Amino acid sequence: MDLTESAEPQDAPAVGPDPGRGSGGNGGLLRDLRTGLPAAAVLTDPQVTASYAGDMASFCEAGTPAVVVLPRTVEEVRHVLRTATAHRVPVVPQGARTGLSGAANAVDGCIVLSLVRMDRILEISPVDRIAVVEPGVVNAALSRAVAAHGLAYPPDPSSWEQCTIGGNIGTASGGLCCVKYGVTAEYVLGLDVVLADGRLLRTGRRTAKGVAGYDLTRLFVSSEGTLGVVVGAVLALRPAPAPQLALAAEFPSAAAACAAVCAVMEAGHTPSLLELMDRTTVRAVNRLGKMGLPETTEALLLAAFDTPDAPAGLAAVGELCTAAGATRVVPAEDPAESELLLQARRMALTALETLRPATMIDDVCVPRSRLGDMLDGTTAIAERHGLTVGVCAHAGDGNTHPVVCFDPADPEETARARASFDEIMALGLALGGTITGEHGVGVLKKEWLARELGPVGLEAQRAVKAAFDPLGILNPGKLF
Repeated sequence: MDLTESAEPQDAPAVGPDPGRGSGGNGGLLRDLRTGLPAAAVLTDPQVTASYAGDMASFCEAGTPAVVVLPRTVEEVRHVLRTATAHRVPVVPQGARTGLSGAANAVDGCIVLSLVRMDRILEISPVDRIAVVEPGVVNAALSRAVAAHGLAYPPDPSSWEQCTIGGNIGTASGGLCCVKYGVTAEYVLGLDVVLADGRLLRTGRRTAKGVAGYDLTRLFVSSEGTLGVVVGAVLALRPAPAPQLALAAEFPSAAAACAAVCAVMEAGHTPSLLELMDRTTVRAVNRLGKMGLPETTEALLLAAFDTPDAPAGLAAVGELCTAAGATRVVPAEDPAESELLLQARRMALTALETLRPATMIDDVCVPRSRLGDMLDGTTAIAERHGLTVGVCAHAGDGNTHPVVCFDPADPEETARARASFDEIMALGLALGGTITGEHGVGVLKKEWLARELGPVGLEAQRAVKAAFDPLGILNPGKLF
């Protein structure tokens, strides 16, 4: 580790305000926080702090913060962590709170550390093909900034207009283009991380290659704020691709659409996008956005290419879709029409949220070869529980997002929703998959993480957590 200071001796783990410090209770904590932060950066109004209690996940408990802090500098973050360690107070890092697993949910008496004001793009280097950013930079803002240099930052979650790079790193977010370009973890070259005791750790590199020592950068990616607070990142960029050309293929069943996905991948094609929406999702998108998608289809597959020979690629994929049973294949006429199709896919989760008062959004990823089994099994689970479950998927990766729609005011329906959510995760594991492809574990799936990892894997991960956060103050209650 490249640590800038030596660690102070640590006491035995004990999370919670230390009555022997400061002036007692939150008063001492607030006083000490204010010694290193501007007054406007420390929020204590209960109505305001309550608005920072959680992210967008359902079925996840959220506590009451003691205070919300909004630093602008690395030194201010270090001060917050030093103060938290001195008072033995938990710290919950947050970005835009667009997450879907409860990873940003507060615990009682915690410091909520919101990083949204650390939103500067510090450097864009076309030669080195990197960007250096603070954690509060919005994904779409970075994409637009690098586009001005003829570059692209490929990870593009559906919430890209709101979500921040720090949050993307915390959960290793994916996006619509991950079938070709990969996920966030593949674009994080180096990090600046403030550890639990306030020391600053620099990991990774800004060079194209580098294999010195353990890969601590990858360790922090997807750690959900449980090992340290990311305050800076060196991100890899790519040359901007050509505008995408897309097609939409209608299928009489989800199984037929999944067979087409397998055929496309087996044939060696590398589309820039390969997405699936079931009938429930298509109808919801039409109702919300008046998109004019075909509501008679049981599954709609979207494929796109961003290469100079995109028309040829689409033609080949169209033939494979027809062979797999597509009833209609419609290529977009130009990039503008293609973008409309992508907008329809981006609004899928939002559209499904309009069907019932609440949703639980699953995030199960299975081998591509088992994608059809996953969708058929999800349909059976929905029918068994008498629920509406819409599915959209990053089909090229086998990453499905079954969305369980329910009314939280109805206890019996809520219980069925929770049961179906768990059964979908169990199905994913039975098919050789994982409980999360990009949304993270947070509070929502920590019991399922234990099942996926097994006792030895869980013990190893807890040991890593203890090494970086011996007092257990960083985002407690998440992951494990």
